[in-house]
Amino acid sequence: MSGLHWLPDDPSWRPRLKALRESAASPQAWSEAVALANLRMDAMQTNALDATVRALFGAALPAGLAAKPIRLALLGTCTMTHLHGAIRVAGLRRGTWIDIYENDYGQYLQELADPASALHAFRPDTVLLALDAHHLCLGLSTAQDLEAHLRERTAHIAECWRLLRQSFRCPVIHQTPLPVHPRLIGLNEHRHPASAAHFIDALNRDLRRLAEDTGVDLLALDGRAARDGLAAWFDPDLWYRAKQEVSPAAAPMFGDLLGRLLAAQQGRSFKCLVLDLDNTIWGGVIGDDGMAGIVLGQGSPLGEAYSAFQGYVRDLVRRGVLLAVCSKNDEATALEPFDAHPDMTLRRADIASFVANWTDKPANLKAIATDLNIGLDSLVFVDDNPVERALVRQELPMVAVPETSDEPIASIRALEDGGYFESIAVTEDDRARTAQYQDNRGREAVKASATDLDSYLLSLDMELTVKPFDTIGLRRTVQLINKTNQFNLTTRRYAEEEIRAVMADPGAIGLQLRLTDRFGDNGTIAVVIGELQEDGDVLIDSWLMSCRVLGRQVESATLNLIAARALKLGGRRLIGEYLPTARNGMVKDHYARLGFTLIETRDDGASRWVLDLAGFTPAKSFLTVTEA
Repeated sequence: MSGLHWLPDDPSWRPRLKALRESAASPQAWSEAVALANLRMDAMQTNALDATVRALFGAALPAGLAAKPIRLALLGTCTMTHLHGAIRVAGLRRGTWIDIYENDYGQYLQELADPASALHAFRPDTVLLALDAHHLCLGLSTAQDLEAHLRERTAHIAECWRLLRQSFRCPVIHQTPLPVHPRLIGLNEHRHPASAAHFIDALNRDLRRLAEDTGVDLLALDGRAARDGLAAWFDPDLWYRAKQEVSPAAAPMFGDLLGRLLAAQQGRSFKCLVLDLDNTIWGGVIGDDGMAGIVLGQGSPLGEAYSAFQGYVRDLVRRGVLLAVCSKNDEATALEPFDAHPDMTLRRADIASFVANWTDKPANLKAIATDLNIGLDSLVFVDDNPVERALVRQELPMVAVPETSDEPIASIRALEDGGYFESIAVTEDDRARTAQYQDNRGREAVKASATDLDSYLLSLDMELTVKPFDTIGLRRTVQLINKTNQFNLTTRRYAEEEIRAVMADPGAIGLQLRLTDRFGDNGTIAVVIGELQEDGDVLIDSWLMSCRVLGRQVESATLNLIAARALKLGGRRLIGEYLPTARNGMVKDHYARLGFTLIETRDDGASRWVLDLAGFTPAKSFLTVTEA
């Protein structure tokens, strides 16, 4: 468990670490550190890599990192210092620098309540609250106490969440306590309600409900311990010696669980699973064995295992993961099982991009990313062939390639344990994502046959529905804000609490836009946040859109809506900002294309733009705009 089995092993890891330690801080050194973090490590190696990176860089980070640094506060009642290195390395694995603050032992509430504390000076942008199981059970003695104790503990935790959001307006993660207490009557412990073991089970159940109601994300260690075994996570001797609820041996996995959750909050989970075919989703080679010869479905243990893997992949698709195929095969031969094999769980309609030819797989993965209009760093590639895996890792290091085998259940374990598709919510738009990409193929077919752009746009029968932020669409709004990277002018990230503040502010603009056309519903495709300033300018704080709708006049129609809202607020000018990142270069000239005038540039490439509303004329488009 602690060895991160889904990552590849490299015998040269230690010499590479030594060479990194002797190098100078540079973008190349950072890239090598990220590469080392993406290899299999135990706890000692993890801490060695962390020490090397901290010695090399300190606070002087190279430019062009994949994500903004994270200021993470660890608050709680147990010792977590031994986990810092693993948390930082988990961030490094995802190209992110993490600064960590931990409260003095047991002082989480005092530091939270004191505006002059070091915690407030740190100004975290994410907080992990970890209250250990022993602390939570203090005072529990009789069956009559249990319900009252449960109410008191959940109320205390909810109040901590409220204070954290009020103080820092940032995402809050709550760590579920581990089930460390011995069972007093055994398998039917729930029949002895005064036991500490039963109380922790009940508390974790209530925490899930409370977190769902309040939008707090859980680091569900109790569920992970149920999978790995408590002994993999908790060492009683170390608890009594050092008050470590999480064992140092489990630190690499702990760090990775937290790291993938932080990445999900930033919208940096992977988006697309790319599968090889032969000996990956079925046994045998379709080109040699034919449909009757491949191993799949009932009748053999291996065939049932391949069906189980396909079922797992299908369920990922249903919750919003894009699926692609990258296979060395003739296309017609590769497609045949998806259309005609009775035991295939996956069907052609599940696949957003299908590439089967004799070109090398790195080139085909590039083609898939282009076809889906996503970055290569959004792809997870599963292939039973170690040679193909090694080639993709070498040529496309930004593509995730889990270490697996030709055993289909190993692929399920690698994908699940690797946490590539970690998500903090599943929305209706997620569930419809593959259908939206399939609909887009119809749009592209019409575009290819159209004689001019105007006739193409007119034929789509597009309707743009605009609504102010509301509680119904809140989860999708927050998701878009935190996962959109390319068409995103500022890439500012916001938690639910901050969007609720926009909803309550009479001087703010908060818009969510949905696009439908004759091919289907594109879902919520754009979010805009604006704020009326004291001088009468309206600052466009955030403007982000799905790349799937580019070139359909949505940009100019959105500007019309922003201008109308700004005028209603009494605004006289629109101020647009562009803050460059490694991913949003496509919108560098966005405001120039819409008629704004440049008023400021900075050395880092950031710019500010202005549009005088007094002289603004709304652009015409082929969209029907409906205000809800």
